[in-house]
Amino acid sequence: MNVFDLDTPTLVIDLDRVETNITEMAQRSREGGVRLRPHTKTHKMPEIARLQIDAGASGITCAKIGEAEVMVAAGFDDILIAYPLYGTAKLARLAALREKARILVSLDSTEVARGLGELGAASGNPVEVYVEVDTGHHRMGRPSGDPTVELVSALAEIPGITIFGLLTHAGHAYGATSLSERDVVVDQEIAELLTTQRLCAEAGIEVREISVGSTPSARSEISRHGVTEVRPGTYVFNDTSMINLGVATQETCAAHILATVVSRASAERFVIDAGTKCFSSDGVGRPGWIQVVGRDDLTMEFITEEHGVGTIDLSQGGTLSIGDKLELIPSHACAMINLFDSAYGARRGEIVQELVVSGRGKVR
Repeated sequence: MNVFDLDTPTLVIDLDRVETNITEMAQRSREGGVRLRPHTKTHKMPEIARLQIDAGASGITCAKIGEAEVMVAAGFDDILIAYPLYGTAKLARLAALREKARILVSLDSTEVARGLGELGAASGNPVEVYVEVDTGHHRMGRPSGDPTVELVSALAEIPGITIFGLLTHAGHAYGATSLSERDVVVDQEIAELLTTQRLCAEAGIEVREISVGSTPSARSEISRHGVTEVRPGTYVFNDTSMINLGVATQETCAAHILATVVSRASAERFVIDAGTKCFSSDGVGRPGWIQVVGRDDLTMEFITEEHGVGTIDLSQGGTLSIGDKLELIPSHACAMINLFDSAYGARRGEIVQELVVSGRGKVR
């Protein structure tokens, strides 16, 4: 079946592009001597995670324990849950996972560490943890340097855990307006992590691993001395945010929403049958936030729950009719994927398989 024969709205994954993106990042990591532990929150599909492992990834990263449960059930056995796990219910689920796989956990508090420590002590198998450091994103983690060293020192006193490394997410790299500005973010990120690692050593605590993430910064991070692991996620599909940041093009974007034009109420306006329930609302208002593949004359203006409203530049001479189908690139692939039960995998415009988004909705 041809892609354009599908009912809409639907999610289409170009598998050739996925494999190219996976191979490129894996090769860069190998050449840099850095482990690749890709974040599966972008695709939420064991089939694509398997492609990443087969290409050379050392393990995978999940955002929530629910995602990790999906991946362990699919046979993956080396997983970082890059999120603090707190509470009896989650610790019970973690205990069950640890019977089948190696599970690491990131954290930034002694409160979370104590629960993990009780689990590790009871099982006789300490829980390996990454200590998250705030290197500028201001989301999680204590500031680098002495504040993190103070935390690491406190964690070292908690039985049942093993401090595996330092972890950070350079989410503020998304705000960079040029490659050089992004490199400044990376330079600061790595310098702060290495300083913190050195201060930990001076305090008598060896912290071997430096784990960093973020697709915009990953290619620069791979080349930096001291980095041992990178955790990019979005690179597998890419999106218009990555295009805007200069790390992707329309040709490397592998996830498209196929939609049908359902209204031409005026000469300049058109409406498609896909809105926020397909694209999410991430990126609304940013220039080029949703791009129509191969149609520079079409601009998406706004979306509501079920409607996507755009305009056509009549001066370019293009035509558009009710019933026409368009391929659109979302602003944020990770949020979009979580809105679909399944996707269609395609090669050269032909559907070759249906992919279940097994990790969809696994927010606990």
